[in-house]
Amino acid sequence: MERKIMNTLFAPAERAGQEKIMEDYLLFPKEAPMFTVLNSVPTGVIILNQERQIVFTNTAFLNLIHMEEEKEVLGRRPGEVLNCTHAFESEGGCGTTEFCRTCGAVNSILISQKGKENIQECRIIEKHEGNAFDLRICSTPLEFKNKNFVIFTVQDIQSEKRRKVFERIFFHDILNTASSLKGIAETIEDVNDEEAAEFIEILGGLSDKLIDEINAQRELLSAENNEYKINPVGIYTESFLDEIIRYHSRSDAALNKKIIVEKDSAHSKFISDKTLLWRVISNMVKNALEASKDGQEVKIKCSSTDSEIIFYVNNPAYMERNIQLQIFQRSFSSKGTGRGLGTYSIKLLTERYLKGKVGFISDKEKGTTFFIKLPAEIKS
Repeated sequence: MERKIMNTLFAPAERAGQEKIMEDYLLFPKEAPMFTVLNSVPTGVIILNQERQIVFTNTAFLNLIHMEEEKEVLGRRPGEVLNCTHAFESEGGCGTTEFCRTCGAVNSILISQKGKENIQECRIIEKHEGNAFDLRICSTPLEFKNKNFVIFTVQDIQSEKRRKVFERIFFHDILNTASSLKGIAETIEDVNDEEAAEFIEILGGLSDKLIDEINAQRELLSAENNEYKINPVGIYTESFLDEIIRYHSRSDAALNKKIIVEKDSAHSKFISDKTLLWRVISNMVKNALEASKDGQEVKIKCSSTDSEIIFYVNNPAYMERNIQLQIFQRSFSSKGTGRGLGTYSIKLLTERYLKGKVGFISDKEKGTTFFIKLPAEIKS
């Protein structure tokens, strides 16, 4: 019977049939000493055939994916059992979408199939629930009984990634703000009344920034742990965006840049959680400012219907395609190590709690626009 050729935008999509899967599965009996050892290690281990399908899994991997029976995963690919959102977007499954080109897991497997051990990091956003995973993948070529396989190990490094982010936040961002507060406090005694008023305003701004940085992390942790309780209130778009602009206009990122609300922006009232919406729009504006150059504008706009509110934040910069493919992943950032919570938190807070949708468009002529679509009313 002729095999069906499936389309792919990256790795080969073709799969081995169930008979071949079972044939390979029987090559790895659980009672053999080698596989007894694999079952005893705390790291998730699977063995993949040439089509990247699972033919063996150890107990630790089954525990990682919350499954009990190995036969539930046989013939499936890693992203499919890890419930990666992109693994279900095409007929070919895991490894075959454009997003898979930046996936550490698929790339690690493909390199291993060329005879080299390879270690990469993999960021997965889970389908439906939207949970995010940071994984370290090691792929090792295995020749066994005249057949080629890949030993694929999975290590959860989410705690390690979180620690790096919090170290940056507390040892860099918050320490810098606290140091600025201390410097102003030490100077204020030696200035005249006119200068003192200006210094007091700066102190107020620095205090707000410090509190905001701490609250941002507390809210994100609460949201990730499904502990946040929404508090819907009436919000007026015009006054809300004015508050956003006043706050961010004082930030270092806004130096020599402008933040404006477009003239055709809607003036509407809607019901949502103001704290979370503030966090989402703030992150959108902060990212836009950081992407902009001196003399450029960040534009904010709101549109509305009876059932929906949409916020847009535009900056003149274009995002390269490889960056676009990784936006919203938990630990991905184009700005360096220990970052990467900005767009991830925008998606998490908007879709899990504000019941909305997030997206973006990046164009070389019009720049990059992030947008969130929200219902006109959410209920607690």
